[in-house]
Amino acid sequence: MGSGGSETMKVKTVSFRSPMAAQEFCASLRETGFAVISDHPIPFRLITDTFDEWARFFASPSKLEHRFDERKQSGYFPFKTENAKDSRTKDLKEFFHYYPWSDLPPGTRVHTPVLYSELLRMSAELLRWIEVATPAEVGARLSMPLTTMIENSGDTLLRPIHYPPLDGSEEEGAVRAAAHEDINLITLLPAATAPGLQVRDLQGRWLDVPCDPGTIVVNSGDMLKLATDGYYPSTTHRVINPVGPEARKPRYSMPLFLHPRKDVRLSPAHTAGTYLAERLREIGLLPAQPVRY
Repeated sequence: MGSGGSETMKVKTVSFRSPMAAQEFCASLRETGFAVISDHPIPFRLITDTFDEWARFFASPSKLEHRFDERKQSGYFPFKTENAKDSRTKDLKEFFHYYPWSDLPPGTRVHTPVLYSELLRMSAELLRWIEVATPAEVGARLSMPLTTMIENSGDTLLRPIHYPPLDGSEEEGAVRAAAHEDINLITLLPAATAPGLQVRDLQGRWLDVPCDPGTIVVNSGDMLKLATDGYYPSTTHRVINPVGPEARKPRYSMPLFLHPRKDVRLSPAHTAGTYLAERLREIGLLPAQPVRY
């Protein structure tokens, strides 16, 4: 557990079917940066079948044949590739980046594209909720409607993640995912296969985020914060190392990071493309020199 004990974060659980869903969802994002969606339209079996596809992939030596393309940021990222911003210690995870234009490894091509499409459709609906519930003066700061920002975007990615079992040989201070904020507009996270996600509240306490099967956790990211001039927060979160018998078990998660097109203006200083490149350099996924878009 983190320093905040075992208290569960007081985020709203919002029924996707509720007539007040947009207002309740946005209130939770505004207050905590997170919301939990129940009764959503994505089949639970589709999510579990996709987890199974990626568990087999990460267990196979052939994963090394799909190493990521540094320029395109797609493919397989080996264990201890990524670090949190301002952290020198690599996270204890391996993952794969799947975009709508990506090639998928054999064995992951049946359910993964379907789940991607379903999550993308749901994320567009959540952006519509934000547009409905956000004050007009905040919406007026946007360069275009949020739903327009994601039209024909090639940067929205599904990231299947494998956190291997811990064996006690880990570097001191290394954790499954160090404290960070997400780069994108919003993140949709089908409930992971094990707990561990924590969020830091306004008092600096680390609190557990619910991990109820069949729900989807949603959080706002830095791009939404930037575009709304801070109206929506981008909350710091992490994935802690389990202890005891749970440490010997793997954990899988599968966030969808919703990104605008690269040309979308987020602020006077940044387009989505320049902001993404800056952040990817900070977390060790791009080389130090600037990348032109």
